[in-house]
Amino acid sequence: MSDLTNVTTGEVRLSYCHLFKPYAAMIGQEEKYSVTVLVPKTDVDTMNRINAAIEAAKQRGIAEKWNGQCPPIVPTPVHDGDGTRPSDGMEFGAECKGHWVFTASAKVDYPPEVVDLVGNPIINQSEVYSGMYGKVNVNFFPYSFGGKKGIGCGLGAVLKTRDGEALSGRMPTAAQAFGFSQQLQPAGIAYTAPAAQASAAYTAQAVPPVTAYTPQTTSAYATPAASGGINPISGLPW
Repeated sequence: MSDLTNVTTGEVRLSYCHLFKPYAAMIGQEEKYSVTVLVPKTDVDTMNRINAAIEAAKQRGIAEKWNGQCPPIVPTPVHDGDGTRPSDGMEFGAECKGHWVFTASAKVDYPPEVVDLVGNPIINQSEVYSGMYGKVNVNFFPYSFGGKKGIGCGLGAVLKTRDGEALSGRMPTAAQAFGFSQQLQPAGIAYTAPAAQASAAYTAQAVPPVTAYTPQTTSAYATPAASGGINPISGLPW
């Protein structure tokens, strides 16, 4: 029956992506990996398979969780993006219009695989963001705790199919912010600090050259011995 509760979607849009680091919306809540999945209402095939998986999860709940009986109202994780959020009664965001919306999550012990179109793990986390498109593997399961019964949605592997317009919360990349690409900076060019540049610009012409002191070899004053004559004080010859 577990296979009946498992669905791999067609192409969907992803929002509130927490696929590399567990996240809790409120302090005290259990941190989990999670993503909100937006299924276009035009994708009838995916929604038919999701509805079938939810029904299979209900049957599993009757057999394993709900003491052989199905509750009269079974909360499910899938909501109409053209309606209002069940949590607060507010309208869904504009990106949800024309979509079915649900959130899938996984415990910290089960991080989801996040891969590209050829199945390679995505290492650069900036490539995964709210607004991109992808396919998601999810599993619907019954729960019963705290007096509440319903259907939850577990998060499996995620495949990124293409980029999309980023939803709020994504910061621009360095190339976008500063307008450069790696091709503009050839490898191997050493960085020169501003202080070093200023030092290089300074030349010796800024300070007059130092010349050695050369004593004069002659004097304007002739020594008495060289001049000859009489000492005017003693009256004797020099």
